[in-house]
Amino acid sequence: MNIKAKKISEELKHFTGSETFYTLQLFNARYTEGVQYLVDKAGCFWLVIDICAVCVSPLNPHSFACITLNLWNEQEQKEKGCVATLTYDDGNGNVFYTANYAYTDFPLPHIKFYFTDRTLLLPSEY
Repeated sequence: MNIKAKKISEELKHFTGSETFYTLQLFNARYTEGVQYLVDKAGCFWLVIDICAVCVSPLNPHSFACITLNLWNEQEQKEKGCVATLTYDDGNGNVFYTANYAYTDFPLPHIKFYFTDRTLLLPSEY
């Protein structure tokens, strides 16, 4: 993990709960301060859009979703045919949607989010 990724990862640990919510009107959804910090530091608003698009759609039959982004190493990329995978499950490991990405500049090797009550948040903010 590079220096930028280590700093972001360490800073994300400080987000517990949230007093401020950011609105994503396109999906009638919102996200927390921790997610906004990640957007600012990692330049990943695309990730928020992708997650909310799936979580508010009929693809998500659940009131709660656990979303995990994994970036793959070179060997895994060859095996999987993509550089990253975004997996959506019901919180009990039952996957209901998966998206593969051919390219991403996301700095962290993996990250997890929760989506509940039309709100995207970090697990530490749940």
